[in-house]
Amino acid sequence: MYKQFYLAMIYMGGISALASCGQQETHSPISTGTPVETSKANSDYKPAFAGQTRIGSIKTATPYEYKVLDSTLKSPWGITSLPDGRFIITEKSGDLRIAATDGKLSEPITGIPAVKFAGQGGLLGIRVDPDFSSNRMVYWVFSEERPDGTLTAVAKGKLSADEKSIENAIVIYRATPAHKSDLHYGGRIVFDKEGNLLVSTGERSDLETRPQAQDLKSGLGKVVRITKDGQPAAGNPFAGKPDVRPEIYSYGHRNVQGLAFNPATGDLWETEFGPRGGDELNRIEPGKNYGWAIITYGIEYSGAKVGDSLQQKAGLEQPVYYWDPVISPSGITFYSGSGLPEWKNNLFIASLSRTHIVRLVIENNKVVGEERLLADEGQRFRDITEGKDGALYAITDMGRLYRISKK
Repeated sequence: MYKQFYLAMIYMGGISALASCGQQETHSPISTGTPVETSKANSDYKPAFAGQTRIGSIKTATPYEYKVLDSTLKSPWGITSLPDGRFIITEKSGDLRIAATDGKLSEPITGIPAVKFAGQGGLLGIRVDPDFSSNRMVYWVFSEERPDGTLTAVAKGKLSADEKSIENAIVIYRATPAHKSDLHYGGRIVFDKEGNLLVSTGERSDLETRPQAQDLKSGLGKVVRITKDGQPAAGNPFAGKPDVRPEIYSYGHRNVQGLAFNPATGDLWETEFGPRGGDELNRIEPGKNYGWAIITYGIEYSGAKVGDSLQQKAGLEQPVYYWDPVISPSGITFYSGSGLPEWKNNLFIASLSRTHIVRLVIENNKVVGEERLLADEGQRFRDITEGKDGALYAITDMGRLYRISKK
């Protein structure tokens, strides 16, 4: 059965105020309610600017509905559309499946290299080639076991004509050094308009590896930009510089599990996990340092301060928005469909620990409104994407596939 929300319109100036969020556009103000977050923060840290956290709430005016298409997936982690409107989904244990638009699943697709399925590791983010219709190439991220530990790796292969196997799979990139941990692999992957891959890596969580997020000779705690063959992409910000990995696009990240391009501006956005508090939303610019673990709005899980307990420092980027307490933001997508005009160019975030989908309205690169969707479902939302039909599709750690659309 479909479940329905009928939520009151609270916009000043109507839905057109939210019709787009272009970087240089101006908009009528929107009317917001009290922030959706009412719990006590973990710290007494103050935001760097107004609206950086606990922005006012908004509510979707258009009636919408959601439906569980399948509930038998095993710890799904990544979802992306095929050209014909179906979906290809990763299961963390190492299986790849195709889901029809009605939710019917294929048998596991063979040919995937072995993944290290432990802790936060396994088969992670996935995308298909922009030219998939002609070359049938698929790209995915996974945790790989190496002699000296595990690492975040990127592989590619061709989906067979009968869709039962991946052919000629090869690993094209490894975020070294390896480390003996099963935490913080990052794992998201997207294509840019030039056909290059942007991939997120984690700093592997441990105190001993944290400094590598700031180390330009390390692949940990980065967003990297590589070609389809795994080489540093042309035009990367550190190309030609000594003692710097040329694939690095941005650095100073903790554990990025959300990557998406804003269709209105072309900008790359990401979400990353903080420790206790300090989950972040960032607009990624090439060559910039996003601060971990020098600055943060979070504290250690023990309650201790992180490093020198700094929230701001010259030369380090501030998050556009942060959450305290955490929401554990995983996959993200911008809505570009026409079914719900008020959602146009809004950002949707899969929240794990707070078991909802976040909707953010972004104007002039600032968050101006926040909403929580599907909160009553009690699901750890892992990834979200827009389907070819203009609906949103989300997967959860508990194995569900949701379709969310206008009623």
